[in-house]
Amino acid sequence: MKNDHELTEGRIYPALIRFAFPVLGALFLQSLYGAVDLLVVGRFSTSSDVAAVSNGAQIMTTLTNVMASLAMGTTILLGHRIGQKDREGAGRIIGASIMFFTILGAAASVLLAVFAPGLARIMKVPDEAMAAATAYLRICGGGMLIITWYNLIGSIFRAVGDSVTPLIAVSFACVGNIVGDLLLVGVFHMGAAGAAIATVASQAISVALSLVLISKKQLPFDFAKNEVRWDGKLTGHLLRLGTPIAVQDFLVSVSFLVILAIVNMLGVTASAGVGVAEKVCAFIMLVPSAFMQSMAAFVSQNYGAGRMDRAKRGLVYAIATSFAIGVFMCILSFFHGGTLTALFSRDPAVVQAGWDYLKAYAIDCLLTPVFFCFIGFFNGIGKTRFVMVQGIVGAFLVRIPVSYMMSRQVPVSLFHIGLATPASSTVQIILCVTYFVWLRKKGAMRRQS
Repeated sequence: MKNDHELTEGRIYPALIRFAFPVLGALFLQSLYGAVDLLVVGRFSTSSDVAAVSNGAQIMTTLTNVMASLAMGTTILLGHRIGQKDREGAGRIIGASIMFFTILGAAASVLLAVFAPGLARIMKVPDEAMAAATAYLRICGGGMLIITWYNLIGSIFRAVGDSVTPLIAVSFACVGNIVGDLLLVGVFHMGAAGAAIATVASQAISVALSLVLISKKQLPFDFAKNEVRWDGKLTGHLLRLGTPIAVQDFLVSVSFLVILAIVNMLGVTASAGVGVAEKVCAFIMLVPSAFMQSMAAFVSQNYGAGRMDRAKRGLVYAIATSFAIGVFMCILSFFHGGTLTALFSRDPAVVQAGWDYLKAYAIDCLLTPVFFCFIGFFNGIGKTRFVMVQGIVGAFLVRIPVSYMMSRQVPVSLFHIGLATPASSTVQIILCVTYFVWLRKKGAMRRQS
């Protein structure tokens, strides 16, 4: 059977773009989840609710990214098997992944619901926003099993080269989230709790629809229900690939949580302003994020098929395309950031604070297209330990120290605190380019049998 989403044959750039743009659309709609929450809460609730949602969503994003990163192990290993035309091996990977992530998601649901108040205190959420933030975390935490399934299904689709089906599923979920937010927050005035309920319910819709769609598709692997069982060897392989990515993403997210905690000590206005800016950043960084995910899937299949020449050319095309768009995003964010942050708050002080912080991210728009594409490339060939190391270096040796030092300056500036992010990106680019050159000289990018 021919795979309709083959990434190892045909012209490279059209194949990469056809895959990347649905990924971009899905990421846009996923970002719209949190943005709609904040937008509706900002319009119909108080600044305390805005601070609660911004802090709660940041924590949930951290945990969701960990799940998505672990699921990247499935994307990489499954992509390798598909590239090798190993249908039976691919099916076993699916079964082992379903079992592992179901157990993990159920455990996370219980733990987050229990420890939500402690997480809010660690984040130094302002006192007036503490109760709302705790409620948001408990509700979203109860839905971690759904979130985990959502990310696993997405990883499977990406591995087989299908980025359209996840876009369809998330489109329905996004509509459900918008309706839920308007109803629960706008009509029933449930604030942060209403936004959390709408988010979990909408992702449940996405999971249900994805299962229906996948059951109707012809897939490039053989799979039966009895393959959903614990497989220690396969699970260990998935974890060896996915855990370094998850550790890297977790620690990077922690570094942003530390920055947010530093900003929280400056008061509710600064906290809400940075929360608003982070929502805008989720949109302006969509293109490099889309190419990072696309490169992982594209490279993993070509690596499995022994087509590294094709994978390297794909990297060049991805960097060039995402950088060109990054230039536009840089100009938009730096000179018109106030218009963007005003979408999420009616408070002029919050809007200005968000714009100040956003100007630093404008600089980062020129840097992330480069190292995000490299990260996707390294993930695709299974060099996930390096991805972890460069992420840790960027987060803990650059981003946190720089943000802390800037927060001690008088007068304090959110723009200066935000400069920690492009400083980190610069170091990570240097590390990625150096590692790529070293791998090429060593001939270490050939597929291992």
